Amino acid sequence: MDSVLPILTMVPFGGTLLSFALLPGLAPRFWHRNMVRISLGWVVLGLVLAIAGAGPVRAASGLWVSTVVDFLPFIAVLMALYTLGGGVLIAGGPWGRPGGNVLLLAIGTVLAGVMGTIGAGLLLIHPLLASNAARPEKRHLVLGFIILVANAGGALSPLGDPPLLIGFLRGVPFFWPLQNLTGPLLVIALPVLALTYGYDRYRAAREPVPVRRKLRIRGGLNIVLLIGFVAAIPASGVVPGPEIGLGPARMPAAQLALTLLAGVVVGVSERMTSRTIRARNRFAWGPMREIAVLFFAIFATIPPVLGAIAAAPLAKDPLLWFWLAGVCSAFLDSAPTYLIFFNAAGGSAAALIRPPAELLTALSAGSVFFGAVTYLGNAPNLMIRSIAARRGVRMPGFFGYFVAAALVLVPLFVVESALFFG
Repeated sequence: MDSVLPILTMVPFGGTLLSFALLPGLAPRFWHRNMVRISLGWVVLGLVLAIAGAGPVRAASGLWVSTVVDFLPFIAVLMALYTLGGGVLIAGGPWGRPGGNVLLLAIGTVLAGVMGTIGAGLLLIHPLLASNAARPEKRHLVLGFIILVANAGGALSPLGDPPLLIGFLRGVPFFWPLQNLTGPLLVIALPVLALTYGYDRYRAAREPVPVRRKLRIRGGLNIVLLIGFVAAIPASGVVPGPEIGLGPARMPAAQLALTLLAGVVVGVSERMTSRTIRARNRFAWGPMREIAVLFFAIFATIPPVLGAIAAAPLAKDPLLWFWLAGVCSAFLDSAPTYLIFFNAAGGSAAALIRPPAELLTALSAGSVFFGAVTYLGNAPNLMIRSIAARRGVRMPGFFGYFVAAALVLVPLFVVESALFFG
């Protein structure tokens, strides 16, 4: 029984992933009515198994720590960015035509490295969908957007993606990603932009030419709040402050302050933003609720899986780390995956950045780029899917998206392997 129990403790996490992957497609009405019950059911099962293995006190303490330290700051930041992004209206401009759409994807890719994939993704998905609203087929644009803006663009700075921020906080220089991941990013970005443009032009040739309108931006308060809040995210990691006890959990003061700031930002944005802007962006809290429930279940059930990965012996081969860290990031959470591999490599930034730094480059590239392979690979993916679905885009289910993304990305990952990690 002692040898079986550690394996059983990983079942709730697998059940959470399979429930999300299968039920929305096989039984959509049942899933939407019972999503909360199903998700919490897996959490309860995980708690029961943890009690069997470690006792009630340690099991309850572990769930409390996962909720307070991991889940609450994560969902607070996501909720603030979701609210602020939905409060900025970008109307008109060159978007809606193939050249304009690809230009917006390129701008978003660069912007993701400056303000993070979540901030850039939730800011720019609204104008992309609004400008192409009359077109019958736009799933390819959302796919390209998730790959580039919600994931790959975050490779250029620690502000772009949580794994790179973790590396920065552990001594990796701020400009190291820009110097070492620009080449791998271009291998992803240029073919995806070209593919998106080619297919979009093919589709657009059979559709009416959209009317071009003057670019207008509304929601200035939300833009100011967004800039300030995005700046506060890395600052909270650079100056963490003393740890504050919250029951059995301990949280850096800066992280607690950021979580509280997120609540203030949401309140101010909701009260001060014009209802017209929210309506034009088709803003609703339903997608945020679904994301909160799903990620609570993920954070509550993932610790045994991460523990098993951390305990596995890993050969220090760049090619292996690129693919293994990438696959883990695609189906688990990229930030803890990066941290586990970083520590497995010795945990010394000074040693890992020593040229040619292939191991750290492989870990960083895998953690960031593979995030686009599934909806669970990076936080913005599910948000963008939900926003697109709400605006009438017939988004593929979990496996449908996985197949489409893999067909595009896996050949590019093979090229990256040969160029940089072979």
